[in-house]
Amino acid sequence: MPRRVAVALLAVTALIAGCSDGRDAPGAAATTAPATTAPAGAPTSAGATSTTATATTRAQPARYTFPLRGCRYDFSRGHHDYPATDIFAARGCVVVAPVAGRIDEISTTDRWTPASNRGSDRGGLSVSVVGVDGVRYYGSHLSALAAGVRPGARVTAGRVLGRVGNTGSAQVTPPHLHFGLSWPTRAGIWWIRRGVVDPYPFLTSWRRGGDLSPVAAVRSARARAGAATPPCSAAC
Repeated sequence: MPRRVAVALLAVTALIAGCSDGRDAPGAAATTAPATTAPAGAPTSAGATSTTATATTRAQPARYTFPLRGCRYDFSRGHHDYPATDIFAARGCVVVAPVAGRIDEISTTDRWTPASNRGSDRGGLSVSVVGVDGVRYYGSHLSALAAGVRPGARVTAGRVLGRVGNTGSAQVTPPHLHFGLSWPTRAGIWWIRRGVVDPYPFLTSWRRGGDLSPVAAVRSARARAGAATPPCSAAC
C-alpha cells in the first residue's frame, strides 16, 4: 500500500473513534453517579437520617384505662375551686396508670396539717405521670405508693402505682383518689399539677372501655392560660 494511502486510512480511523456515540466499550470504566443512600445494613454517617429510627420512635396513639382497678368506686361531675374529679373507693383499692408514659413527680410523705393547710401538702401521698400523649395525669391522697414508683420510671397503661387512701387534706373525708389533668410543668407547680381540665368525660369513656383523649382539652386550657406557669388563682 502506498505510504500516502496508509496515512490517510489511519487519520480516518482516528476520526471515527473520536466521534463515538458514547456507549461504553466492554471493560470500560462505568460513569454512573455514586449512590446517595447507604446500602441496607451499612452504618450511616454522623448526622444522617435513619428511616428505621424515625419509624420506631414516632409517637403512637395513646390507649387509656380507668385509674382504679378491682374495686367498686363512684365519681361525679364537678369539683370545688378548680377542675378535678374525686373518685371514691375503699381504702386500699388499686390505683393504676391510665396511660403509658413516665413518672413525673411523687410525694412519699404526708406533711399536711389543718393548721398549715399548705397547697403543696394537700395531696398527701401522690404520683403524677406524663403520658405518651403529652398530658400529665395526677393522683393523690394515696395510702401507699407501689414498689418501683420513682421519677423517670417508664410505665405502661394499667401499671400499679399505689393504693387509695385519705392522706393530705382528705384526712377529714372518706378515702378517695383525687384525679387531675394538666400540661407538664417544672417540679413543684402544684396548682397546675392538681388539675386544669375536668376529667369527668374522659373517666366516663374509660370506664366503658373507650379511648376518649384529653389532649385537645388540655392543649386548649394551656392556650387560654397564656403561660406554662400562670400564678395560682384558687384555693392557693
